[in-house]
Amino acid sequence: MSHILKTYQSHTPSRRVFITLFVMLATIMQALDTTIANVALPHMQGGMGATQEQISWVLTSYIVAAAIFMPLTGFLSNKFGRKRIFIWAVVGFTIASMLCGAAQSLTQIVLFRLLQGAFGASLVPMSQSVLLDTYPPEQHGAAMAIWGMGVMIGPILGPSLGGWLTEYYNWRWVFYINLPIGLLAWLGLATFLQENKLIRGTHFDLMGFTFLAIAIGSLQLFLDRGQSLDWLNSNEIIIEGILSTLCLYLFITHILTSKNPFLDPGMFKDRNFSVGLIFIFIIGIILLATMALLPPFLQSLMGYPIIDIGMVMAPRGIGTMVAMMIVGKLSGKVDSRYQIFVGLILTSYSLWLMTLFTTDITAGTIVYTGVIQGFGLGFIFVPLSTLAFATLPEQYRNDGTPLFSLLRNIGSSIGISIVMTKLAQNIQANHAAFANFITPFNQSLKHAGELGAMNIKTVQGLASLNAEVTRQAATLAYLQDFRFMMWLVLCALPLLFLLKPVINKTKDDLSGKMPEFEM
Repeated sequence: MSHILKTYQSHTPSRRVFITLFVMLATIMQALDTTIANVALPHMQGGMGATQEQISWVLTSYIVAAAIFMPLTGFLSNKFGRKRIFIWAVVGFTIASMLCGAAQSLTQIVLFRLLQGAFGASLVPMSQSVLLDTYPPEQHGAAMAIWGMGVMIGPILGPSLGGWLTEYYNWRWVFYINLPIGLLAWLGLATFLQENKLIRGTHFDLMGFTFLAIAIGSLQLFLDRGQSLDWLNSNEIIIEGILSTLCLYLFITHILTSKNPFLDPGMFKDRNFSVGLIFIFIIGIILLATMALLPPFLQSLMGYPIIDIGMVMAPRGIGTMVAMMIVGKLSGKVDSRYQIFVGLILTSYSLWLMTLFTTDITAGTIVYTGVIQGFGLGFIFVPLSTLAFATLPEQYRNDGTPLFSLLRNIGSSIGISIVMTKLAQNIQANHAAFANFITPFNQSLKHAGELGAMNIKTVQGLASLNAEVTRQAATLAYLQDFRFMMWLVLCALPLLFLLKPVINKTKDDLSGKMPEFEM
């Protein structure tokens, strides 16, 4: 009998619900912190007397540390035990959060954010691995629906919660909020989570990890600082790009030739897992890119306050939750590839609707498109997670889950960098294009000048005209970004043909039952 069979059969329904509850608390805590601090940056900047570039290290340090340490999850789980590492990660993340809240200088908070990212790196992949081992194979789809709710909704609700805490308390509560969640998760995991089977004699491939860590760290710095340093016009960005490419090449060469590689290349022979990695990378690009674009669009072009921005963006999470509950019910009944297809179509449709945005749209329109997009992403994320691990041998699971999360995070970083770079470039290009129409011979402009609105013969009129041209150029640039993401989602459709369906072999598999939560 396999280890996974022994694992899930050793749990009663009541024990499963407690494991799920406390695992998800840890997952949501980490997922929230990927975005919750973003809205508090201006307040931190003022309180610590930092420049905009300096305060950005509060985000950069967390992202880089999480990316570097995430691949270590598999080795640490196999060597020391998943329960032990999970509890250490929760405790370390909670303590680091408290230190961030108590930080008195920029140096301190950047250091503590590094610690927070390092401890939090393993929480999401380990939670996925734990739930896959806790439930029988026929309930993996439903279990991934529960897991996906935490992973997807955390980043969506983060800005709203962060804005509310910052507005009514202060930025330190963005970090202090983790204390009660972390304590509950620690107590629950220590009580109910069982230890997994340790793999004795596990060899740590230091060279492989070093190559991968440098590659990932350099890539994250390249993506995070590229926009502010003007990309290849900066020596720092050039060095980071070269270093990342070189170390990635050395890492791939090393794992293909080493006897005990850091990542076993055998896992990539599983077609569903390999295609799933490509898929989740693309979805990662879309997941946070929209959330990076909407707040500045609503604030700078439509004059929304931070609290209202959170309110109109929060329903996106409701759409995701509803979709994931439906997907959980459909698990085992409807081919997961069809569910992903529906999700891709809905997501691309929502992005198409966003290409029609104007600065006069109502809050209801923003909420409507957000709910559709959240619904679509919910229909993609859970079936994709299920298919990616359905055929992957169990011995690769501890290494596969962090890699799956890592590709999603890297996709998100690349997506944000691309759309922000395109936004800046398109604003300039659109402004120049619109300026070509600003001539004394333009009859519409001449008529507006006669009314005194934008008289190009006066300084005030020219300033007013330039402000309106800039506003329209920025609006069009945002719409161009939304169109780019729409086409990117549609380009992912052919990948569906590469995924193999999961064939259920037992009567129970066809039931599509949600996990049993009876006490």
